[in-house]
Amino acid sequence: MNLNGQTYESLTANFAWRIPPHYNIGVDVCDKWADGSGRLALIYEDAEGNPTRYTFDELKSLSDRFANALLASGAQRGDRIGIFLSQSIETAIAHLAAYKAGMVAVPLFGLFGVDAIEHRLSDSGAVALITDNTGAQKVDEIRNALPALSNIFNVDIESDSDSNSNKQQPAARSFWQTLNTASPDFTPADTAADDPAIIIYTSGTTGKPKGALHAHRVLLGHLPGVELSQQGFPAHATLMWTPADWAWIGGLFDVLLPSWHHGIPVLARRFAKFDGHAAFDLMARHAVSHTFLPPTALKMMRGVEHPDRWTLSLRSVASGGESLGEELIGWGRQALGVTINEFYGQTECNVVVSSCAALFEPSFGAIGRAVPGHDVAIIDANGNELPQGAIGDIAVAAPDPVMFLGYWRNEPATREKFRGKYLVTGDLGTRDADGFIRFVGRGDDVITSAGYRIGPASIEDSLLRHPAVSMAAVIGAPDPERTEIVMAFVVLNPGFIGDEALVREIQQHVKTRLAAHEYPREIRFVESLPLTATGKVIRKALRAELAHDAENPTGGNPPTPHRP
Repeated sequence: MNLNGQTYESLTANFAWRIPPHYNIGVDVCDKWADGSGRLALIYEDAEGNPTRYTFDELKSLSDRFANALLASGAQRGDRIGIFLSQSIETAIAHLAAYKAGMVAVPLFGLFGVDAIEHRLSDSGAVALITDNTGAQKVDEIRNALPALSNIFNVDIESDSDSNSNKQQPAARSFWQTLNTASPDFTPADTAADDPAIIIYTSGTTGKPKGALHAHRVLLGHLPGVELSQQGFPAHATLMWTPADWAWIGGLFDVLLPSWHHGIPVLARRFAKFDGHAAFDLMARHAVSHTFLPPTALKMMRGVEHPDRWTLSLRSVASGGESLGEELIGWGRQALGVTINEFYGQTECNVVVSSCAALFEPSFGAIGRAVPGHDVAIIDANGNELPQGAIGDIAVAAPDPVMFLGYWRNEPATREKFRGKYLVTGDLGTRDADGFIRFVGRGDDVITSAGYRIGPASIEDSLLRHPAVSMAAVIGAPDPERTEIVMAFVVLNPGFIGDEALVREIQQHVKTRLAAHEYPREIRFVESLPLTATGKVIRKALRAELAHDAENPTGGNPPTPHRP
């Protein structure tokens, strides 16, 4: 999508989807660039900081061999292939091989425990799994519960004789030995654009994780949003990086695969634990031009002193998952040298709303405007579009190339996701006269206090602008007079003490910047916040903690009370 000389209005008016009837993600993002030119595809940096470079020609050869290895192991077109690894060359090979063989990739977050793995592998019926020693040890504990899982390929063992798997089950095989001994001759499956390509499981914050089944076309559906949120992409992109794991839709379809669609190299470096200093250093050393930084990563980087000690080459920073607010966007301009473009979506229907500083100034508190090609509306309980300014459900009209095919083997949940022609995100929002959509909160996150409906996002943004506050989350606490009151859980910056004086100072800070009915009437200082694997605050866990404390008033960590 070329932004040169365009306005947001002209882009939207002239946009038309071009989805071919036959399309394969693996062929598109790899094979079309493997022309013998040695074009750079991936820089993989290990834990010691040693980089290894791979070309598209090498990726094609490696993924062709592994696709043949999967077929030789008994996997067939349409079978599910689990990929239980962090950012690595093996992760990339496994995805490409699965797509090109017409199989369905099932990415799994590297830090998942045995219960999370068992649910996803069992629910998907995965017949093969690519993992490392740590993952193989976890899977050994639950192997008897996974009758469909026929083959495990371990990237950490050099030969099949080195396997340490439970001998009562088929032994794990060496990923590299299996790949290197497979045939190099491979013809990709002729997949339709609507054929299944990947199952990405939801984070499970509102119930048991469900598998969002996506077609090959989902990558093409992502491109307008990625190109809008990543300014100068692909024309001026030289290297893309994200700390987001490739097991999540953000790392995979907002960074890795869109970059390769355009022939842009990607930097792979997954930190065992995200560190703001290390992130600045990595981007400076490799001259990263484009990055996707989730809100939690930005908040941690914001705590790094003197970021100007690093010389960055950033042209664009995109962020999504939670509303950033004016404070973080202002910090980004100063510390990163760019205006952070927020985008919005979810696993089932991603990057449908975005900001784009090249086309329009951000509206603080808003998450952007509908990406060209996507029909985004605010609707009521009956599926009717609401007027400007009214709070309702953020929804996306079907059909849409980025929209999932449905939940894997869960038709009732799929039906519940739709209201008429609209896919309902489960988030509440408003839209103004200029088309900016403001995220109010998840349906169960909105606070009802003394007749007001209060979203947590703007309060959390205001809290973050106080110098004492490192991170914050806001929920509604039950109150006999107001139905609910605003309650804040606050992680303090070093050097601050969470006493009554600070409580009053923070409350006054919010009250004078927002409104008298929105300031937190109770504040609890905590060491950390409960986060999903993708870095989103689990407000449900905070509400559960609050309910537990109410039932056990002598235990737990009582809130710091202050009710004027």
